[in-house]
Amino acid sequence: MKILALDVGTVRIGVAISDDLEMGAYPLMTYTRVGALKRDLAAIQVIAAEQEADTILVGLPTSIDGGEGPQAKYTRGFGDALAKVIGVPLVYWDESMTSVEANDILIGMNYSRQKRRLVLDQWAAKLLLESYLDHRRATNARREAPG
Repeated sequence: MKILALDVGTVRIGVAISDDLEMGAYPLMTYTRVGALKRDLAAIQVIAAEQEADTILVGLPTSIDGGEGPQAKYTRGFGDALAKVIGVPLVYWDESMTSVEANDILIGMNYSRQKRRLVLDQWAAKLLLESYLDHRRATNARREAPG
């Protein structure tokens, strides 16, 4: 079973995918949004179908106190709209600091600033997915929607 992870932004959506055994997470692509929600949702549906995703994991940016600010509400709105059209379970997962961590990793790999900008969102989605997979393994969790 495959999980497709999304790091949703207003301009780009980072996309990562798990393998069939859910052992690893891999950066897949960065989707540049077109500005029309229906077209963005349709594009994600196509990606999910091509990847044969069984679950969609959406990164939810929470604040330091665990609350949801404007970006989290925006992301939840996107995820809720996607859930209505996607046809597979959708799970929200805390994405706190994934972009910062992804940037640090890419710097460590000597990616130029220009190249980092091209792949940062998909690497943030990869880290989001790794966190979720690690949690599931540590807790023997099944496909449940946490919090």
